[in-house]
Amino acid sequence: MFPEERKAAILKLIQSGNPVKVGELCQQFEVSESTIRRDLQEMDAASLIQRTHGGAISAQLGYELSFREKEIRLLDEKRKIAKLAADMVGAGETVLLDSGTTTLEIARALVHKEITLATNSMDIAQVFGDDSPVEVLVLGGAWRKSTRSLVGYLTNETLGRIHFDKVFLAANGVDGTLGVTTPNSIEAETKRRFVQAGEEIILVVDHTKIGQQGLYQICSLDEIDQVITDEAIEPESLEMLRSHTKVSLTP
Repeated sequence: MFPEERKAAILKLIQSGNPVKVGELCQQFEVSESTIRRDLQEMDAASLIQRTHGGAISAQLGYELSFREKEIRLLDEKRKIAKLAADMVGAGETVLLDSGTTTLEIARALVHKEITLATNSMDIAQVFGDDSPVEVLVLGGAWRKSTRSLVGYLTNETLGRIHFDKVFLAANGVDGTLGVTTPNSIEAETKRRFVQAGEEIILVVDHTKIGQQGLYQICSLDEIDQVITDEAIEPESLEMLRSHTKVSLTP
């Protein structure tokens, strides 16, 4: 089988809606792991698929990675973003942390600060042990398993009654036209309430989110006070962001 025939067959498998694993593809096509990984890398670069740890998924608009799949992607970049975000938080401030893998790293960077912090993520809430000075408030709501977040009516009602110095917002896509987006409508509505609940709204996203479009808009970029992202961002994407808001890049 020629490489292009193999890649076409792989794409057909992925477009059926099921993720694929490198090991399974090696067995099916009787080729080495390096060959399959090269195929997937080339297909990802062409935006035909989206690479995951150990395999690939469809690049189709609206597909959302699980929390665990997101957690292992670009971890070093997320930790650098988290340090920069945590440095912006002063003692005594009130902070609202959105659910997400980048915001989880922010929580870990904030663990020794004397602040009040609210979140819709049980993973984030559990970061702060008995020896942490952080006062933690957990927002109620419906448990969304795929993103491990509390969302919906109860979350939104609570957010409508409290206000924070800083809100750190996560998202799946950031685009100059659609603004800040996510694939799920319920998540989008709760995230909109996050934007309305803060004095300063700070979007935290790694460079792979810039230029992507999700199905549902959270807010426009003009509603964001600052974006924190990593230094691998493309120059044109950086210029686009700076035309709307302040941008901070990781070192």
